[in-house]
Amino acid sequence: MKGKWRKRVWPLAVLLLTAVFAGQLAPWDPWEMTVPFLRPCWAHPLGTNDVGQDILSELLYGARTSLLVGVAAALVTTAFGSFFGACAAWFGGWADRCATVLINMALAVPSLPLVIVLSVFLKRSVWNLILCICLTSWAGTARVVRARAMQLREMGFLRSCRTMGCGSLYTITRHLLPNLKELIFTKGILSVASAILTETSISYLGLGPLTSKSWGTILNDAFRAGGILNGYWWWYLPPAACISLTVFCFLSLRDGREKKG
Repeated sequence: MKGKWRKRVWPLAVLLLTAVFAGQLAPWDPWEMTVPFLRPCWAHPLGTNDVGQDILSELLYGARTSLLVGVAAALVTTAFGSFFGACAAWFGGWADRCATVLINMALAVPSLPLVIVLSVFLKRSVWNLILCICLTSWAGTARVVRARAMQLREMGFLRSCRTMGCGSLYTITRHLLPNLKELIFTKGILSVASAILTETSISYLGLGPLTSKSWGTILNDAFRAGGILNGYWWWYLPPAACISLTVFCFLSLRDGREKKG
C-alpha cells in the first residue's frame, strides 16, 4: 500500500518542483516576443502564440499561478471551514443554529457566478482571486465537518474533557479536529482541485490576474486570438492537458488516502 501511495504522490511533487523552478526550466522569458504562430520546433518545443511568446515557458510559469491559487485557497478554506464547523457542533444551541443558517445561506449562492462578480469589482491580482475563492467556498467544508463533529462530541473522551473543565478552544484544537483529520484531508484535496478549476474559469473569461501567466490566461489568449478556431492545437491543448492532469493527480491522491485509511 505504501508503494501505491508513493506512486500517487510523486506526480504532484514533480508539478510543485516544476512550478518552483519555472525560472530555471523555462527556455524563454514568457513575456518575450519572437515570431508569432510558430509551430513546435527545436527552439520552441510547443510553438509560440499570436505575439510570439513561447508557450512552453508560459506553461511553466502558469503552473506557479494555478498551483498557488489552488493550494493557498484550499488551505484557507479548509482551515476556516473546519474550525467554523467544529465550533458550531461543539457549542451547539443558538451558536449552532446561527452557524447553520450562515452555512446554508453561503451554499445557496452559486460560487462561480459570485466569484465572477467579485472579480469584476476587485483589482485583478492573484491574491484578490484567492480571496474571492475563499469567500465563496468555505461553507461546504464547514457543513461536512459540523455533521461529523456532532457525532464525535458525544463520545466518551470528549465528555471527559468537558467534565475535567478543559477549555473549548483547547478541546476543539487538540481533541476534536485531530479526530477529523481524514475527513479534513479529503475536503482539502477536493478544495485544491476546485480552486484550480475556478481560477481557470475566471482567467479564461478574461478576469484573471493581469501581471501573471496561468493556464487559464493561456486558454483565454488562444480563444481571443482565434487559436482554437484556426486549429493551433499546440496553443490550447497543452494548458488543457495540464489542468486535467493536475486535477486528476489531486483526486487520485484523495482516493489513495481513502484506500490507505
